[in-house]
Amino acid sequence: MLREFRSFDRSIQLLQVNQAGINLGFYMLMPYLAQHLSSGADLAAWTIGLVLGLRNMSQQGMFLIGGTLADRLGYKPLIMLGCALRTVGFALFGLTTSLPLLIVAAVVTGFAGALFNPAARAYLAVAAGERKVAAFAVFNVFYQGGILLGPLVGIALLKTGFTAVCLSAAAIFAVLTVLQGWCLPARRGPAREEQPVLRDWRRAFRDRAFVSFATAMIASYALSYQMYLALPLEVQRLGGGEIGVTALYALSALLGIAGQVRLTGWCSARWSRGQAISRGLALMGAAFLPPAAAAQLPLPPGWAMAPVVLCTLLLTLGTLVAFPFEMATIADMAGDRLIGTYYGLYNLLSGVGILAGNLLSGALLDSARATGLAGLPWLLLAVTGTASAAAVRRLDRRHRLSPTGRVALAGLDPG
Repeated sequence: MLREFRSFDRSIQLLQVNQAGINLGFYMLMPYLAQHLSSGADLAAWTIGLVLGLRNMSQQGMFLIGGTLADRLGYKPLIMLGCALRTVGFALFGLTTSLPLLIVAAVVTGFAGALFNPAARAYLAVAAGERKVAAFAVFNVFYQGGILLGPLVGIALLKTGFTAVCLSAAAIFAVLTVLQGWCLPARRGPAREEQPVLRDWRRAFRDRAFVSFATAMIASYALSYQMYLALPLEVQRLGGGEIGVTALYALSALLGIAGQVRLTGWCSARWSRGQAISRGLALMGAAFLPPAAAAQLPLPPGWAMAPVVLCTLLLTLGTLVAFPFEMATIADMAGDRLIGTYYGLYNLLSGVGILAGNLLSGALLDSARATGLAGLPWLLLAVTGTASAAAVRRLDRRHRLSPTGRVALAGLDPG
């Protein structure tokens, strides 16, 4: 991984380190926010849901606007503005218990993500050129590293109070803002004739191949977010407690850090992008078969957690297989001209999938326990992954995913 990291120019390296910092700051605060709002700010459960829901909605709902602004204003200003706004939002979370100000903090924090996420991915895709897949593979290693370290740093800082957590997270984003302003070269997509925003949006929405791909991939986000819903609930039901849930996240992050680059090299040497994505989706679907089987079959003593661990491993492995090829495919389908807009629309549709997936899976888990059909939700998740894989494979066979055919990755060692 370090060899691959050093093979990129400084701007790509900075973006990859930047993503580790973003996730470090985010995950050292967000896992503990709900508890603080309850005990520290003394908010009712519905107001906690409102604050958290507004944060998510202001991010997912504004991705398209963030991506469009990145295409028009350049990627660097949007990355810096997003980090600066998150500095303000996270500081507010630590300095106030007023509900109106907490709502402002939630909206500002969410909108910040809508600004820097599409811009950073578009910048990385343009800067990496033909090495997009390799760049996104290393990017995901740093992404997982931030997820792994964030909660651990947050737990350590909680001993000095939640305000210290918030201000430390805000400080990280402030440093990232200055670092990018100082070191990150300005960059935007290839020059093009400026058109009205609505025309750009119409082009993206009317790109049938892209919309078909984004729709097929919605299921992958509904499946991957079961790491934050169905699997933690299952760990709690089995008596694993918070330690068990933390161990699950750590296992997933460590697998990503250790295996992403090597796995991407292995896949790129053997499969097309479409094949890699569809097979990754198939693995994600298959991940839910062990808990489905465990719900119907008695397990030996001491093996109760084994299906959840196996599910986590397969779900993470499927995500690692698909992610770099998925990100590179989006950039190629955008034609290097509306990359931010395409990433924004893609993230918007993914947010719909996350919301719908969480609502449906949550309802299924509740009804399954009431009716005694404990394996049904897991089985339906497996079917969803299989259907998504089939849809992507069909698009690939019709040559609708990438104009470049098989991926050739210069310098990515599959061994």
